Amino acid sequence: MNEQKKQLEVGGQAVIEGVMMRGPRLLATAIRRKDKTIEVKKINFATITKRNKFLGLPIIRGFVSLIEMLIIGIKTLNFSASRAELDWEEDSKKIKSNSRKKFEDVLGYIIAFGLAFLLFAFLPYQIAEWMKLGKENIYFNLFAGSIRILFFVLYVWLISFMKDVKRLFQYHGAEHKSVFAYENDSDLKIHHIQTFSTLHPRCGTSFMFFVLLISILIFSIVDTIVIKHFGVPSVLERLAYHLLLIPLISGISYEILKLSGRNINHPLVRIMTAPGLALQKITTQPPDDEQIEIAVIAMKCALEMGLEKNDNLKFI
Repeated sequence: MNEQKKQLEVGGQAVIEGVMMRGPRLLATAIRRKDKTIEVKKINFATITKRNKFLGLPIIRGFVSLIEMLIIGIKTLNFSASRAELDWEEDSKKIKSNSRKKFEDVLGYIIAFGLAFLLFAFLPYQIAEWMKLGKENIYFNLFAGSIRILFFVLYVWLISFMKDVKRLFQYHGAEHKSVFAYENDSDLKIHHIQTFSTLHPRCGTSFMFFVLLISILIFSIVDTIVIKHFGVPSVLERLAYHLLLIPLISGISYEILKLSGRNINHPLVRIMTAPGLALQKITTQPPDDEQIEIAVIAMKCALEMGLEKNDNLKFI
């Protein structure tokens, strides 16, 4: 990546039938509708870590960025879902009222977060407790962490067989290929972009793996201190103070991810990013040319680059 492009880092996420890209000043989401129309939504964006010096400090900026992108990601997914819903509903009168839709969205998020908490937080600890590992803090966290990683990989693998999720993963692959092409100064033509890999070291999938792995180390250290001074905690007590450590863990993971993106060819970085890249073989799938086209449009809009004339393109 040349020096100018180092200052114009771009990244994004897949959404329903589209891609969102984030540039230095804009967020752009491009979506292909059922009638082949390409809708683009652009909004001004300036990360709070650049506007606030304290929130931009190392470690702190990692957790802040995580929350910021989680909020943006949910809003963007909701936007893409609302556009897709217009295609799913043949009769516009069947479209749900805004209040009912918001209620169902909130209920869905509550159920999703509840199930995620049960599957990835409580259950691994409870299984480790059943294995009588409560007093062995290192073994407890190694076992619980391994169970958590296993559940996460199995979950991602199982949902990858769903038709809609597979298309989402294809758009994820299109996003990665397009970013790779841009970072390597390639001509942003579809046939050139298709030659790049769908596996990118700065992906959120790699970030999740860093969080899962680093949490084992941090939790083990803290558990050693807690057990020494306060005795063996219960499952709920352990879970409570482990959750308080998430900002620290996510901050460290973020810094490692940024470092790995700048030193991608370093042997140690290759080892560290290998698990996340392996998981991306599930979370990214080879995209078709139309999906690449969507990713390129989103990226060019986010970076304020010129677009080729396209009669199907519409800004909303």
